[in-house]
Order: sequence, then C-alpha cells, then structure tokens
Amino acid sequence: MKVEKNNFRFAAFSPKFVCLILLCLLCLPAVAASKKKAKKAPETVVKVDTVSVDSFSYALGLANSNGLKDYLVQRMGVDVTYMEDFLKGFQQGTFSEADKREKARIAGLEIRRQVEDQVFPTSNKQVNDTVDLLRRDRFVQGFFDGVSGKNATLSMDSAQAVVKRQMDFYHREKMERLYGANRVAGEEFLKANAKKDSVKTTPSGLQYKVLTQGTGEIPTPEKRVRVHYEGRLIDGTVFDSSYERNKPTMFTVNGVIKGWIEALCMMPKGSKWEVYVPQQLAYGDREQGKIPPFSCLIFTVELLDVLPAIDLDNPK
Repeated sequence: MKVEKNNFRFAAFSPKFVCLILLCLLCLPAVAASKKKAKKAPETVVKVDTVSVDSFSYALGLANSNGLKDYLVQRMGVDVTYMEDFLKGFQQGTFSEADKREKARIAGLEIRRQVEDQVFPTSNKQVNDTVDLLRRDRFVQGFFDGVSGKNATLSMDSAQAVVKRQMDFYHREKMERLYGANRVAGEEFLKANAKKDSVKTTPSGLQYKVLTQGTGEIPTPEKRVRVHYEGRLIDGTVFDSSYERNKPTMFTVNGVIKGWIEALCMMPKGSKWEVYVPQQLAYGDREQGKIPPFSCLIFTVELLDVLPAIDLDNPK
C-alpha cells in the first residue's frame, strides 16, 4: 500500500510575471522617445513605483499564503479550531524528539483510517463481490502484527501462500457459480459427440474429425505454422475466423491453447480437421473476447504450411 504525500501550491504572484511588468515599464521611455521623433513632443520619464526588497519579499510571502486554510482542511484534515497549534509548529520550524513521536502516532492514525475505509472494503470485494465475507477485526489485527513484527502467527511467506491458495479457491467457486452451466453443457456435448463414428478422442479428452488428410510434414511444438481456421461455440456462434478475414494466420505451435498444440502436432501438412476442444484444454475459467468461461470450443483447422522455428539469436 502506498501512502500519498500531499503537496500544495497556493496562488502567488510569479516573480517572472513581476519582472515582465517591470521590463514593460522600463521600456516606456523608449516608446515615448520614438513618439517624440514623430510628434516632436518633449521627452517624459515614467517613474516606476517600486518598494524595497524587504517589503517585496514580505508581500510575496503573504500572497503565497492564500488558500492555505482550505488546503489544511480539505487535503490534510486539520481542524481549524486548533489553528494556534499549527502556527506554533510553523514558528518552531524543526522537529524535536517529541514531535517525531507525535508525527509517527499521527501517521498510525492515518494508516488505520485507510485500512478501515479503503484497504479492508477493497479486499472484501475481491474475495466476494456479493457478501461481506472477511472479519474486519481479524484483518486489522493481521495488518497490525505484520507491521509490528510481533506476535504474528504466520511468517510473511506463509501468509502470502495462504492468501494465494484461498483467493484461487474463491475465484474458482465464483466462476463455477456464474458459469458452471457452460462447463456442464460442454461435457454433455463431448459425451454425445464421442459416440459418432467419424470422431476420435485422445487420452486428454481432445476430439477431432478428419475432413481432409494431408501427407506433408507434421509440425513439432517449436515449429511455425500457417493455417486457416474458424472457431465457434457449441451453439454455433462463430467467435473468430481467418476465412472471414480472407487471410491465413501464422504462429508458433506452442504459443496457442493446449488443444490446438495437441491437434497440430498430429496433423500432416495439407490436412483439414474439425477439432473439439474441452474447456480445460482451451481457456478454462477465463473469459476470452466473445468466449465465455468454461466454454467447449469447436474449430475447423486447415494446415497450409509448416515453417522452421524462429532462431532467437538470428531472427528474420
């Protein structure tokens, strides 16, 4: 958590602006002189009304204080009832040991307020956005023990491991609640599809049907391939198609989803297959563009070419 450091700036007369005014005033005699040549008027000298450096410094400091009280109230949360205490601190100028202790105590109050008002509610929403699941008192105590370094019942590494494991659990629970029906529908589709004579099922659960069997090279994971394809959901919704773009796509085999990697590494160049990818070999509980979580995917894949792997030391 990052605690922001407040900075303020008050309305003031810019020294550059003051100098610009003085420069303009000093130029007035020259302007008057040019007019004298035209009108032959007597030369006049404009006297600049200036003050001493001491008076100017005081006026500039006074002008810079404009808006300070509003800043103290709105940005720093200072109660103007205690303005005299603020002025005493301003006149003191340096921190005593007691002041340093008080500054630390005030920082503790501010951080506690942020934990209560911002950190805890945000964490609660991340865990479950429908109900308040976390206990505020235990959250605050854990935070306190972590900062103090005393009485903590877990090491920092152990605490972070528990948090990751539990957050993963809550995420899976949430996604199952929201999108579990997609997973069930996909499983039922694949179960029925596996009974078709033309469909083959691999040990991983991937299914495919050969539309055209090529005779060329079979790619390995590090090779690049050029393919035409169409992807759709089990309800027939097309979510992507290189055919529609009228442009094949090229990629490294091991840079795509697991179902594609497995299928491509069985396809000879020149083949055209229909591939049925279970959700666990596709995007799982992730939403990917038009693809909802836990979606079983169907692809028509046409392997047009197999190309050498990219040499990372000498890329072309």
